[in-house]
Order: sequence, then structure tokens, then C-alpha cells
Amino acid sequence: MGLRKFFEDLRQQRGAGAPGEAAGEALVAERMALAYEAAEANDYESALAIWGPLAHQGVARAQNNIGKCFSDGLGVDRDSALALRWLTLAAEGGDPVGQRNLAEIYFKGEGVQANAVRAAELYRMAAEAGDGPAQDMLSWMLVEGEMIPGDISDAKRWAEAAAAQGIVPAMTRLGMMYHNALGVERDAAAAARWWDKAAALGDADAQAMLGAAYQLGAGVPRDGVAALMWLLRAQAGASPLAEPFIHPTFAALSVAEIERAKKLANLPLPEPA
Repeated sequence: MGLRKFFEDLRQQRGAGAPGEAAGEALVAERMALAYEAAEANDYESALAIWGPLAHQGVARAQNNIGKCFSDGLGVDRDSALALRWLTLAAEGGDPVGQRNLAEIYFKGEGVQANAVRAAELYRMAAEAGDGPAQDMLSWMLVEGEMIPGDISDAKRWAEAAAAQGIVPAMTRLGMMYHNALGVERDAAAAARWWDKAAALGDADAQAMLGAAYQLGAGVPRDGVAALMWLLRAQAGASPLAEPFIHPTFAALSVAEIERAKKLANLPLPEPA
């Protein structure tokens, strides 16, 4: 969740406004929009000059943005202490993005002792406020059950919430849950449907699993060309899940079929089903 995620959060600000604008704070909305435009143009000095006064006025999203800049070194030198300070203020101010970014700091132990339990608490706060990436991360932690107690039912609920917001790893995870019968009845067709959605959106692990499904005829009709096409995409995306399947798939196809699969793998991704 680095620079790309930061810009996605900024785009949400432009469309939905920052916390604290519900009372009709048009000036705050206008200033935040100007800061967004500056940040998009890589003019972080101007963006920070706008966010600074707003942050001191208690605008939680501005506090988050400053904290994220210090965390990632955007327009300022990296400073984990200042990142922690500003993100804590944003989280305490009720900003779900600030809660998620603070959770990431605790999860990674950047400038603070790593604390997965505290990270999960913050991810849950943000998830309950509707933040898709936080819902996805909380789902992953609940599935793994290593850093916090596992809860497959809760993991599925949060993965579904994140997937509904277009969070691609959550779609892949749901496919895995149906594939492995985690909290649900094993359902190869449902697994393949989730992998198809995520694969079409570029997730390499989903592409690998969808390719394997086509190779085995699990939840989808057996189709060696489609299998190889998805496995080649997954391999190009560095998914280790493709390796056990790609060589047997090559071996089962004719030269003409292999060439067709390679051509398909080089085409733009298809639309999600």
C-alpha cells in the first residue's frame, strides 16, 4: 500500500470529501481539492502547505495525508516519528484511511514496536467505517490466524465486503476459501468465478489458480489453451502458484495450441465475467 494507494485515497477525497466536511465546510473541501491537484502533479510542497493549516485545525484527513507523506518520504524526508504522530491524530479523529495507515505502521513496526494485535484493532475500526483495503487486510489476518486468533466466518464476511468494493486480493481469497472449504462448502465453480473476476483485473495468483482450474476441469470446462494462457499471465506476474501446473499444461498441448495460448496471453485482459 504505497504511493499508488496514496493516490487512490486522494482520488476518493476529491470525490467524497475529507472527514469534517459534513457540516458544509466548503472552504475545507476547496482547499483539500487544491492539495489533491498539487499532489497529483508531484508538487508535495504545495500540497503540504495546504494540508498543514487544515491538520492543525483538526481535519483528520489532512492529518493522515501529512502522516503518509512522512511515512513514504513524499515531499519531505522520511520521519517515522512524525508519521506516527500525525497518523495517530488522524486515527483518533475518526479518519478510516488514517486508521488503516496507522495499522500498517504497527503491523510493520515502522518507528514503533511491531504489534499485530494493535494493527488488527485499527484495521477493524477502518473496516467497520467502510474502508475496503482495511477490510481486505483484516480478512487476510483472520484467515491466517497466526498474529491474531483466526476466525474464518469473519474473514469471509470482510473479504466479501472488500470484494464488493473492487479490492482484487479479496476476490482471490474468496476463491481460495471456496476451493479449500474454509468456512463454506467446497464449491469449485464458485472458486473459479471469484478467480475469474480477480484474474481479469490482473491478480497473478488468481490467474494461476484459474489456469489450474481450466487444466483440471475444476469448476470450469477443461480447456488446455485457456489454462496455458492464464498460467503464462500468472508466470509473467511472478506468481509461484503457476509453477506446478505450467509444465504439465505445456506437455498436454500441441504446438499449434501452445502458440494460440501464447498469443492470447499477450492480448489485453478480458473483461471480468
